[in-house]
Amino acid sequence: MNCKKHFWIVALFVTCNVMAQGQYPFRNPELSIDQRVDDLVSRLTLEEKVKQMLNNTPSIERLGIPAYNWWNECLHGVGRSEYKVTVFPQAIGMAASWDDVLLKQVASSIAEEGRAIYNDAQRKKNYSQYHALTYWTPNINIFRDPRWGRGQETYGEDPFLTGKMGKAFVLGLQGDNPYYLKASACAKHYAVHSGPESLRHIFNADVTTYDLWDTYLPAFRDLVVDAKVSGVMCAYNAFQGQPCCGNDLLMQAILRDKWQFKGYVTSDCGAIDDFYRHHKTHPNAESAAADAVFHGTDLDCGQEAYMALIKAVREGIITERQVDVSLKRLFSIRFRLGLFDPLDKVPYSNIPISVLECARHQELAKRMAQESIVLLKNRKRLLPLSKDKFKKIVVMGPNANNKDALLGNYNGVPTRMLTPLQAIRERVGDEAEVLFVKGPDHVDVATDEMLQQWVAQVKGADIVIFIGGISPQLEGEEMLVSKDGFSGGDRTTIALPAVQTEMMKALAVERIPTVFVMMTGSALAIPWEANHVPAILNAWYGGQYGGEAIADVLFGDYNPSGKLPVTFYAKDSDLPDFNSYDMAGRTYRYFQGKALYPFGYGLSYTDFAYSSLQIPRKCNQTDKEIKVEVTVKNKGKLAGEEVVQLYISHPGQKVLVPLASLKGFQRVHLKAGESKKLVFLLSDRDLACVDENGHLTMLPGDISIFIGGSSPVPTLTDSLTGVKGIMRMEVVQK
Repeated sequence: MNCKKHFWIVALFVTCNVMAQGQYPFRNPELSIDQRVDDLVSRLTLEEKVKQMLNNTPSIERLGIPAYNWWNECLHGVGRSEYKVTVFPQAIGMAASWDDVLLKQVASSIAEEGRAIYNDAQRKKNYSQYHALTYWTPNINIFRDPRWGRGQETYGEDPFLTGKMGKAFVLGLQGDNPYYLKASACAKHYAVHSGPESLRHIFNADVTTYDLWDTYLPAFRDLVVDAKVSGVMCAYNAFQGQPCCGNDLLMQAILRDKWQFKGYVTSDCGAIDDFYRHHKTHPNAESAAADAVFHGTDLDCGQEAYMALIKAVREGIITERQVDVSLKRLFSIRFRLGLFDPLDKVPYSNIPISVLECARHQELAKRMAQESIVLLKNRKRLLPLSKDKFKKIVVMGPNANNKDALLGNYNGVPTRMLTPLQAIRERVGDEAEVLFVKGPDHVDVATDEMLQQWVAQVKGADIVIFIGGISPQLEGEEMLVSKDGFSGGDRTTIALPAVQTEMMKALAVERIPTVFVMMTGSALAIPWEANHVPAILNAWYGGQYGGEAIADVLFGDYNPSGKLPVTFYAKDSDLPDFNSYDMAGRTYRYFQGKALYPFGYGLSYTDFAYSSLQIPRKCNQTDKEIKVEVTVKNKGKLAGEEVVQLYISHPGQKVLVPLASLKGFQRVHLKAGESKKLVFLLSDRDLACVDENGHLTMLPGDISIFIGGSSPVPTLTDSLTGVKGIMRMEVVQK
C-alpha cells in the first residue's frame, strides 16, 4: 500500500472517530448528569464496566475516556506526588487549633493545589496514581485509644469536635460551586475502626448500640447528611460479624437508607480480598465481590476481587443491572468533577501550577502550625524566652533536627522546611549562641556514661530546649516496627520513651533549666516531666512550618492558643484493653480518673476570665434552640486567643450518659484588657442524649452547661428553669 495514502486513511478514521465521540450524549454538558451517566454506561461491555470499578481504571479508547486512578491523598496537603506542595500540620495538630474556619481555608487551598497538579498531569497525559481529584480524606474515626498509631490522622477523641472539623475540611475541599466539585472528599474509615493495626484484616468490632450511635457514628452522619461528602471509605475490619464493606447495618440500613447517601463508596485497599482471605465470611472472590456490590461498595481499591464480578454475573450470583448501580455512582462523581466537559466549562480547569506553595498557602500553613501548638506547662512564666536573658542556648533531642517528624504520614514534600533547630538559630541570630547536642535517640537505651557525656556538653548553658517525643517512623499505618514500646505501627505503652525521661532527669540533677518540646501524633504519659520540667509544649507533627512555629512560641513571637483534642492520661493502667471498643473508661466523656492534661486543655501567655453567663429564664420542650451568652476578658498584659468551650452534662441520670459532652466552641482574639460577649446556640439535638436503642431523646431532669477554657472543672454555678427540669449553668475558670 502507498504509505502516503495509508496515512490519510488512518487520519480520516481518527478524525471521524473523534467527531463521533464528541456527538455522544454523555459528552453534552447541557444534559443532566443522570442522563449523561445513563448514556455512557449503556455503551460499555460487562468487562469494561467491571474494570471501571477498580481504583486504577483503564482507558476506553473507543469512547475517548482516559485512564483514571481514583486513589489520591490530601490528609494535610496534597500527598505523595512528585510535585512540591504546601504541607500543613498533621490532622491531629490541626484539630488542636480548634479552628474550623481556618481549616476550611486550608482544605480549599489543598483543593487548589490538587487541581493544579491534576491540570498539569492531564496536559502531560499522566494518569498515574496520586494525580486524580478523588481524595481519600478526611479520616474521622474516633481516636478512642492513644496507642493507635493512625490516630494522628484523625481530629481526636470527641465526636462533636471531629464532626465540626471534618465538615469544615469537606466543605473547603469540595468547594461551593453548585454544579462542579472542586475536589472530591471521602469520609473514612466507616465506621468502627481504630486499631490495632496488626489485627485490622481479621478484627471483629462488636459494640453496643449505644456506643455505636453515641460515639462512632455522629461524625460520619455530620459529613454525610450535613456536609454532603461525595465519598465514603468502608473499613477493613468486620462489625458484628460482617465485614464493614458488606455490612447490613452500616452500609444498607444506615448509610444508604437512613442517611440517604448518594455518593460513592470505596473499599479500603484490599478490604474485599479480606472477605475470603482473612475474615473467611465468603468462600471465594466472586461471592465476596457480589456481596460488597449488593451492600453498596462501588469501588474496589484493588485489582483482583472485583474482576471476579464478570464470573459472578455470568453465574447469576449478581445481575449486570446491579453492577450498573455502582458504576453509575462512580461516573456521577467523575462528571461532577468536570472530567468529561470542555475546559472552558469547568471553573477549576485554569488553576495553574504556580499556585503550588504560593504565598497565601504558605501563610495558612504557618498560621495553622502556630495555632496547633499547645502550652501544657509554664512554671513561673519561664516562657516566652528572652533573647536578652539567655545567651547560651542548647538545643537537643531526637526531634530537634528531624524533618521526618515534621511531616507526619500521608504527606507531601515542600520546597522549604526548617527543623526546630534551624528555626531557633534563625530566630536568635547573633543575639545568642545556639549549640546543638543531639543526645539520645527516640527509644534506644542509653548508658549512664552516655547520659553524663551529654550533660557535660550542655554545662554552662542558660537554658536547654529538649525537643523529643516520638515520630512517624515509630507510629503509623501497619508498620514493620518492633522497638520497645512500639509494635506494628501502634504503641504498647503511652509512656514517653524512658531514655528521654532519663536525659531530662540528668539535666535536672545538674539544675540546668529545661524546656520540653514534644512532637507526637498522640497523647503521651509524662508524669515525671509534668512535675519537674518547668515548661512543656506539645507541637505534634507540625508540617513545613512546624519548626518555625515552635520558635515563634518559644520566643514570644506568637502567643500559644492550641487546645488538646485528646486526653493526656498519666499511665497505661488508666486505659482499658486496646482491643476493646467499649467506650467505658475512655476519653474525657467516660474516663472517671484524673487526667494528666484533660481534653480541651491549653495555656496562654496571658490570662482569661469568664463572667456574665446568661440563658433564657425558661426553656420549653418545644424550643428548637436556646441562646447561651458569656463574657470573656483578657485580664493579662499580652494580646492572645482563647478557645471558648461549651459542654453539657446530665447529672443524676440512671441511664448511661456521658460525664460531659462538648457542644460548642469559638476561637476569640482579645487585646490586653479587652472583653467580648460570645453567643452560643444550642439545638434540641445538642441537648438530647442517645438511648440504648440508638435514638436521640430528651431526658427529663437537670442539664448542666459548662463554659470555659477546658473540659469541665466547674467553679461558678447558676440554676435556671430548663428543659424538663433544672438547667444548671457553670463557668469553668482556668
